[in-house]
Amino acid sequence: MENLPQMEVRMEIKEYLSQSYRLNQRIESNLLEIERLKEMSLSVSAICYDREVVQTTRNTEAYFVKCLAKIDELRLEIDEEVKLMVELKKQIRDTIMDVGNIDEKMVLIYRYIQNHTWEQIGEKLNADARTIRRWHGKAIKKVVLPEKPIKI
Repeated sequence: MENLPQMEVRMEIKEYLSQSYRLNQRIESNLLEIERLKEMSLSVSAICYDREVVQTTRNTEAYFVKCLAKIDELRLEIDEEVKLMVELKKQIRDTIMDVGNIDEKMVLIYRYIQNHTWEQIGEKLNADARTIRRWHGKAIKKVVLPEKPIKI
């Protein structure tokens, strides 16, 4: 039972280190949404003559204007997320630099800064998957959370 608090701390460290990946996914998702909105803003709605549509309120704003407004909103959000990403990655890198063993440090950098898969890390470090995971496990035990960790 004494190991339980330690396990919770380790999960917190992994969660902290994984934040840059999640933030990167959010940014990529917003970029894809911008592309979708650009396509929608360029499409022209067809007039439908075969049915009568009664409209009680008239919306005079063109649909593409709404798309452009949403694109601007998403661009501002992405700018803020990119600023946060830069700060977060710097803090994570500084945290990782305190790990003494170079192999363990490189595993953490490749995994949490550069978002590489386990297989890619193994190729870069010329080690098998078991060794990479062992180095990762040892490195995680050596990571100390910053005093004021950035949380997304």
